[in-house]
Amino acid sequence: MLQTDSLRFFYSPDRQFLFPDITCKAGEALLITGQSGCGKTTLLHLLAGILRPKSGSVQVGTTDISQLSATDADRFRGQNIGLVYQRPHFLAALTVLDNLLLPPFFGHKPTPRKSVVDLADHLGIGHALDQLPARLSVGEQQRASIARALVNHPQLILADEPTSALDDNNCETVIRLLTQQARACAAALVIVTHDGRLKEVISNQVNL
Repeated sequence: MLQTDSLRFFYSPDRQFLFPDITCKAGEALLITGQSGCGKTTLLHLLAGILRPKSGSVQVGTTDISQLSATDADRFRGQNIGLVYQRPHFLAALTVLDNLLLPPFFGHKPTPRKSVVDLADHLGIGHALDQLPARLSVGEQQRASIARALVNHPQLILADEPTSALDDNNCETVIRLLTQQARACAAALVIVTHDGRLKEVISNQVNL
C-alpha cells in the first residue's frame, strides 16, 4: 500500500507545494487530478522516490522511501515500483521483449523470461515481442509500457498522464488494463492526470 504524511516540496521560495495526505491500499486505484502547474508530476516523482521531500514521508509497504539514500531509492524503485509514462519510452534499438526484460535486469530481481512472455500475451502484445517498439501502434506501445511496469510485480504502480494522447477506445482499454493488473498484482495504483474522462471510471480521487 501507499501512504503519505505532510508531504512538502519546493523548487524555490516562490514555488512551494504542500500536498494532501494520500492513502491507497493494495489492489485499489487512486486518481490525482489538477490543472497544469499544480504539482501533479512533482508529486508523482516524490511517490516514486525520484525526488526527496523537504518534509513529510512516503510509505510504500513497510518502507519510508523519503528516508532512503539516492542509491537505495533507485534500487527500491527498480524492485518495487512500476512507472507508466504519458508517452512510452523504449530503447529503440532493442526489441519489445528486450525492453521488457530491462526492469528485472536493472532491479536485480530475477524474473523468468517465460513469465514476461506470458504477461505480454495476457496484455495482447505477445505477437509483437520480436519487433522494434517503433513498429507498434500507439495502443500496443501503451500496453507494452504497462507490461514493463508490471514485470517486477510491484507494490506500487504510478501512471503519469497515461491516456492524454489516446482516443476514447484506447483510453478505456488502457485504464481497464491498469486497474485489472493492479488488482491481479495486489498493487496500489496511482494515476496522475488532467484527463476528465477518468473521473467517471475511478471514484477514489484527490484534486490538487
